[in-house]
Amino acid sequence: MGIGNRKLISILFTCIGRRVSLLNSFRRAARKLKVNASFFGTDTTALSSALQLCDKRFLVKPITHAGYIKQLLTIVKTNRVKLLVPTVDLDLKLLAQNKPKFAAMGCCVLVSTPEVVDICQDKRKTYSFLIKNGFDTPVTMSIRAALSKKKLNWPCFLKPWDGYASRGNAAVNNRKELLFFAGRIPNCIVQEFIKGTEHTCDVYVDFSLKVRCVVPRKRIEVRAGEVSKSQVVKHPAIMREAARLVEKLGAGPGVITLQLFLTGDDKVKFIEINPRFGGGVPLSIKAGANFPKWILQELLASKVNIRFDGFKDNLIMLRYDGEVWIENFKSKENKR
Repeated sequence: MGIGNRKLISILFTCIGRRVSLLNSFRRAARKLKVNASFFGTDTTALSSALQLCDKRFLVKPITHAGYIKQLLTIVKTNRVKLLVPTVDLDLKLLAQNKPKFAAMGCCVLVSTPEVVDICQDKRKTYSFLIKNGFDTPVTMSIRAALSKKKLNWPCFLKPWDGYASRGNAAVNNRKELLFFAGRIPNCIVQEFIKGTEHTCDVYVDFSLKVRCVVPRKRIEVRAGEVSKSQVVKHPAIMREAARLVEKLGAGPGVITLQLFLTGDDKVKFIEINPRFGGGVPLSIKAGANFPKWILQELLASKVNIRFDGFKDNLIMLRYDGEVWIENFKSKENKR
C-alpha cells in the first residue's frame, strides 16, 4: 500500500505555544509525502498563536496538575493520535515516564527515556555525564564549592541547575557579585566562563536510536533565550563530537538539541543538552535536514534516505515576529 493510500494520520503537539514554523514544517512534509495528516495542539490558553493554526485544538491543565497525562491519553485515544511531539522542556519528564501508556494506544512519543531526560534537565548531572565520558565542558560547581575556593577565574557564569530558556542566567565579575546573584537565582550553580562562538546542534536520531544527521548552527543573536539570527556551519569536529555525545547518551528518537562553544583554538565545549526540538530548528530544516519528513517516513515504515551531512552550508536565518489574526473570538477549543 502506498503512502498516499494510507488512512488519516493524526499528530499531536503538546505545549505548542508559538511553534508555528515547526507545525508548518510538518504540514509541508506531509503534503510532499502525500500523507493525509491532521495536526492537533495542546496549550493552557486559547490565545496561543500556533494553537490557532491546528486542525483541532485542546485546552489542557498545566503540566503540574495531577490529571495532565490523563488528559493527553484521552485526547490520544479519542482522536487516534499516532505521533506525539513535545515542543518545550516542561512536560518531557512526564511524557518519558508515561511513554508505555501512549505506546499501548498505538501512539509514538518523540521523547527519550526518563533517565536521559533527567541527565539533560539537571545541569549537575549533565556535567557529570560529560566529564565521565570524556567530553570537553566548562568546569561546573555548586555555590558553596565556588565560595570555598581562595581564587576563582573571573568572570564566572551563574544559572539554575534546572533552568531553561536562559532564565536566571548571569555573568559575575567578582565575589561580591557572586554572593548577590547566588541569593537571587534559585538552584544556582557556577560555571567557568568560556570565550568563544556559541553554536547549537540539531541532531537527528532515528527510531532505532541511531544518529543520522548533525546540523551545527552558529548563534549570531539571541532574544529571550531563543536564537533570532543564526547560520549553518558545517564544522567536522562539531558534527563528529555531537554525534558521539548523543550516541553515548542514548537519547532519542527525534531531534536532540546541543549547545556548545567553539573556542579560539578550535576546541568544542558542550554546555547543555535539550532532548527536544530547539527553537532554531527551522533553519536546519530549510537547509535540507528535513526532520519532519524523516519522522513521518519512519512512522509509516517507509524507506528513509538520510545523508549525515546532506544539508546546505552557510545558510542564514533572520527571524522576525509574525501575526495570527482572530476575529469574533470565542473559546471553541476541545476541553478534556
